[in-house]
Amino acid sequence: MKIIDIIKTGKPTLSFEVFPPKTDTSFESVKTATEEIAKLRPSFMSVTYGAGGGTSKYTLEIAENIKKNYGVPTLAHLTCVSSTKETVKERIEAIKKAGIQNIMALRGDLTPELEKSDRSTWDYRHAVDLVREIKQADKNFCVAGACYPEIHPESENQHEDIKYLKEKVDAGCDFLTTQMFFDNNLLYNFLYKIREAGITVPIVPGIMPITNANQVERAIKLSGSFMPVRFKALVDKFGHNPDAMRQAGIAYATDQIIDLYANGINAIHVYSMNKPEVAAAIQSNVSEIIK
Repeated sequence: MKIIDIIKTGKPTLSFEVFPPKTDTSFESVKTATEEIAKLRPSFMSVTYGAGGGTSKYTLEIAENIKKNYGVPTLAHLTCVSSTKETVKERIEAIKKAGIQNIMALRGDLTPELEKSDRSTWDYRHAVDLVREIKQADKNFCVAGACYPEIHPESENQHEDIKYLKEKVDAGCDFLTTQMFFDNNLLYNFLYKIREAGITVPIVPGIMPITNANQVERAIKLSGSFMPVRFKALVDKFGHNPDAMRQAGIAYATDQIIDLYANGINAIHVYSMNKPEVAAAIQSNVSEIIK
């Protein structure tokens, strides 16, 4: 099933992102975690690509397992980094053969080695190149892309960022999922600006439940996320207590999600970090809203 069709129903949806194992030996434990999340019957699940393409071989395997054995629509990630035209063509065909109709087209995170490499030699330098390739291979794919309410870390300003975002949408993105953010007002402001720029595809907010204090530094590094005072206070107060921090982080994410639903945003994507207990708690907290 195409995810864009699920989103366009206008019904409240809740979906989860999972990631493949970082090593071959952790495959079974990661597979089990993703299956536990699939058992929650979310609207859909996305499966990320290993940084630098490192463990990308398991992306499709996990996505296919979720779809085939649990009936949950899946969104398989595909990235530009470390990808040649030949490998991308092979992966698109493999995704199609698995019966998966949805692909998330991304530039991808750069490993320290890739940051030093000559990107001019890459077959795909930007996500828009990948979007075009996927749509050229099969226009029936539902293609998703990423967007940054707080500006892509490599963009000079938001005006430039939105200009490139529109190019990606015009190339064939059916919907966009946001990078994590912790202040909903940033998203509302972003939505106003992109609608003014003529970007009309659905935007799916990406919510990251911060369940341990160590995640804060990584979140800032990955996305440059603004941390509201009330969120900082939460971490300062409960960061030293793992159980309290987990509960507080889930509550904060739930509060964000409910506010988004209340303001007419019906599709929410949660970065689950492969934690079934976190996914289950959030789903339970909004169960009557998404019923």
